[in-house]
Amino acid sequence: MKLARCTDGGAPFWAVVDPETDTARPIKGWVADWGPAVTRGDGEAALTFDGPDRLLSALRLLAPCDNTSKVVIAGANYSKHLVEFGVAAPVQPIAFLKAYGALIGANDPIRYPPLTEQLDYECELVVVIGDDAVDLNDPLASVLGYTAGNDVSARDLQRSGPPGIGMDLYAAKSQDRATPVGPWIVTRDEFPAGSPALKLSTTINGEVRQDGTTADMTWDVAELIRFVQPRVSFGIGDLLFTGTPEGVGQGSGRYLNPGDVVEVTLEGIGTLRNLIGPKAG
Repeated sequence: MKLARCTDGGAPFWAVVDPETDTARPIKGWVADWGPAVTRGDGEAALTFDGPDRLLSALRLLAPCDNTSKVVIAGANYSKHLVEFGVAAPVQPIAFLKAYGALIGANDPIRYPPLTEQLDYECELVVVIGDDAVDLNDPLASVLGYTAGNDVSARDLQRSGPPGIGMDLYAAKSQDRATPVGPWIVTRDEFPAGSPALKLSTTINGEVRQDGTTADMTWDVAELIRFVQPRVSFGIGDLLFTGTPEGVGQGSGRYLNPGDVVEVTLEGIGTLRNLIGPKAG
């Protein structure tokens, strides 16, 4: 089942969507209302539909999370990506928070922040938590489903932290309206048991820059949830970005520019297609 957060220009709403038939079936409530039951496997029986079907193509797709959600980023999770940064592999996962205001939808323009000259891309598998009763012995049981993300990063800001303090990840990763997520959540039951092994890629103006698989993650989804939960507990609807493979602009020096079209594709989920807007003043 695909669950999308949409708008027709009015208030956001959730819907069960089918891209092949171009339909969206609006549902009542927010993720907190129906997420736990869907996560437990109740499927459509957990949902109350609200009104007639809509044309999916007539709707704008929003980031698939309500504005109370936390956005957790797990970094340094692909070994070849670490080579691009010239850093040694960490002995445990690395996690931090991204501001909700950074998130945009699957087809929205990416705002080019005014403080950076090195805007970068990162295709990622994103986990959506559907139940706040996280069992550390079975972390995947709390997963509602998966979506795609592009963890756009301002690399010069990332490196601007004072010596001895560390990277400025907040400035680098939380720039307003710069992180596409979506197009929708594909529920966990659509994937084989265990952490998903999915192809993921990034193209810039049609040129492939990243081409990897989530099977190469150092720490899988269950291990990341098990690491984060005791530190900052997950709530219903929270997002967990899981890291990116090699091929980012940091490695080649080829960063994003206004007018570029960035496409992030995740096997079994879909594609984010975003235009880089003019540099903000």
